Amino acid sequence: MMFWPLKLALKIISAILSLIILYVCFTGYQVWKTSTEYKPIQADAILVMGTAAYPSGPSPELKARLQAALDLYRQFPQTKYIVVTGGKLPGDPATESLVSRNWLEQRGVKATFILSGGMDSYENIAFAAAAMRAAHIKHVLCVTDPFHEHRSMAILSTFGFSPNPTPTQISPIKGSKTIPFFIRETLAVSAGRIIGYGNLSTLTHSTA
Repeated sequence: MMFWPLKLALKIISAILSLIILYVCFTGYQVWKTSTEYKPIQADAILVMGTAAYPSGPSPELKARLQAALDLYRQFPQTKYIVVTGGKLPGDPATESLVSRNWLEQRGVKATFILSGGMDSYENIAFAAAAMRAAHIKHVLCVTDPFHEHRSMAILSTFGFSPNPTPTQISPIKGSKTIPFFIRETLAVSAGRIIGYGNLSTLTHSTA
């Protein structure tokens, strides 16, 4: 009988761990499920999440996102804006958003917002939010890689926007290469829902 407190503690710990595992697994399913959804509609703007860019132009990943946005822009000619985001690392000659703007303008897109971004998805959207609200943007088509779609839409929602999933269908990251990205996104969404995506962004940068 003297060991009953220990047994009770182990049962409680086991129950908590089981709940955490179930929560993370369910979140992973939601991240995967969103990655399979593609629901283009007429919207106020198309938002392109930034990713790596080179002096010579967008990386293959960013180019796939931009091509997806361009296709949507042509599909829905009443959409006024393509919002491009993304900052730059020290030493980079231009921001991801500027590289994206140049790529789109070379293909005839005139009504494009240029919005410098931050170090991660949350900061990119935070930088864009004020200008988007000033332009009365509410409904947004969110263009990014499929594994990144769920978190991007969640962050957009926290800023009061109504996003629709339109992940690029031509991402160069495919097959088994997506596994670590899905794991990362699952953990990020799991944590972000609990502590808030803004707090997660701050915590990530403070421990970098």
